[in-house]
Amino acid sequence: MRLSILDQSPISSNQTANDALIESMKLAQAGEALGYTRYWIAEHHDLPGLACSAPEVMLSYIGANTNRIRIGSGAVLLPYYRPYKVAEVFNMLATLFPHRIDLGIGRAPGGSAEATNALSDNFLQKVWELPALVKELLHFLEDDFSADHEYSKISASPIPENSPVPWLLGTSEKSALLAARNGMSYTFGHFMSDNDGIAIIQAYRDAFRPRKEAQTPQVIVTVSAICGETTEQAEEIAESFLIWSLQTDKGEGLQRVPSVKEAKQYKITEKEKDSLNKMKQNMIIGNPHELKRKLMELQTKYQADEIMINTITYSPKDRIHSYKLIAKEIFSKENL
Repeated sequence: MRLSILDQSPISSNQTANDALIESMKLAQAGEALGYTRYWIAEHHDLPGLACSAPEVMLSYIGANTNRIRIGSGAVLLPYYRPYKVAEVFNMLATLFPHRIDLGIGRAPGGSAEATNALSDNFLQKVWELPALVKELLHFLEDDFSADHEYSKISASPIPENSPVPWLLGTSEKSALLAARNGMSYTFGHFMSDNDGIAIIQAYRDAFRPRKEAQTPQVIVTVSAICGETTEQAEEIAESFLIWSLQTDKGEGLQRVPSVKEAKQYKITEKEKDSLNKMKQNMIIGNPHELKRKLMELQTKYQADEIMINTITYSPKDRIHSYKLIAKEIFSKENL
């Protein structure tokens, strides 16, 4: 089973944003050492508790501090940007770090309405235009506009020997079909969706049209998971993330990820208990054996080529240890 890491660069209540970004780099290093296939970092804007607003900047830092692991965006929010600039940036990264760059594309706002307005005068219009933006971006990445196109005489320089690999991230059939019709790999956000992922991924596979010779559909399923030495330890560690998610949904000021002690002291209503239980149902929390079993069930359920894990904890040590426990349980057992 191939496993990868999705990092949202969380800021804990005892950290600065600088601390969080340095811990993200350390997570990428740990992922490389543990045998994870790729490390992606997300784009968010003015969201309490999340440090990364510019994946492309972090990828330069992370690429310079790792050697082999594939690195990418999870995702660049394309409606905010011109495809030419995105292609230039990721071609630059692919030139600096050959054979290692993934360009994940998304269309979510990644922040509040105010942040969206500050970033773009016409975000919603660009969301509607996403199919055209994606096609334009792919042409810049492949440097293959037709001779009569207005952009045929320009290139998204520097042109790397190996282009960034484009992925489309989504949670709906609409995004799956957009990826399929453009011959793109697809990442389904299981951890943030209540939709029928099985049907969505099947729709992607059925509609897939290769953009290049011998190209096949590729699927990553992203899950939220926390692993501990025991189930009880994992559940205790997860309290920080669960309470922080609840606080974030309620818009409670500039909240960062609380410690377990702070989380236990947070008073919740019966209604909020139901919300927490629902969140837990969309996560995998447990010991290494439980994590392996549930991850394998997900892989089988979705027929996924790869599972990408998002883990948010108060302690960076707990986060890396969670990934370590999972890797040890799955990779070492597979090699027996």
